Amino acid sequence: MLEVRDVVVSYGAITALHGISFEVQQGEIVTLLGANGAGKSTTLRMISGLHAPASGSVWFEGQDVSRVKAHEMSARGISHVPEGRRIFPQMTVEENLEMGAFRRRGSISDDLERMYSTFPILKERRKQLGGNLSGGEQQMLAIGRALMSQPRLILLDEPSMGLAPMIIEQIFRIIGEIRDSGTTVLVVEQNASQALQLADRGYVMENGRIVFGDSASNLLVDPRVRAVYLGEAVEG
Repeated sequence: MLEVRDVVVSYGAITALHGISFEVQQGEIVTLLGANGAGKSTTLRMISGLHAPASGSVWFEGQDVSRVKAHEMSARGISHVPEGRRIFPQMTVEENLEMGAFRRRGSISDDLERMYSTFPILKERRKQLGGNLSGGEQQMLAIGRALMSQPRLILLDEPSMGLAPMIIEQIFRIIGEIRDSGTTVLVVEQNASQALQLADRGYVMENGRIVFGDSASNLLVDPRVRAVYLGEAVEG
């Protein structure tokens, strides 16, 4: 579904991504792991059109989307939930969800009901301002807003950041349900253990490079991942 080929992204004289390559197959959950500053969020912003590659290319469903602008990516079938949620705090929950479907024509009532079924708390809060929601509720709203565009691929940037353990468990359960409903997921996540337990495959990034990738089950027992990202002491 998605193929990133030898992509370089630069900010002026600073190179943020050094020729990264990876792929996401339809129906998968794939996770990008790495420390802060590894280039994970830049990778998602590049895929969603916020940063154009200096070189290399991005292919989505067989089409080169390397130079497609961010505002056109939703129509192509890619939605991006950025780090920090970025909901509209002065709009109601329902207005935020409606914004996710702004490029679509016709009735969106069925989609709203589907979001309220997936996120029952949002139905209770639908007339409240987004800025008055808790962190977990705002994360659900950000994901729901992205799903309103009916994406085939959703990019999630640190969906568990700053949330209580009980809410994190709920968010990851919802991510699994999103995949089960037919939407492919690429997720950036600091919580490596939770991400790998949910994902099909993963890639590890360091200093703007992908240093290795494997199935999630293999990464969970890989000594490098256990030592660095799971906080476990590994003998030998």
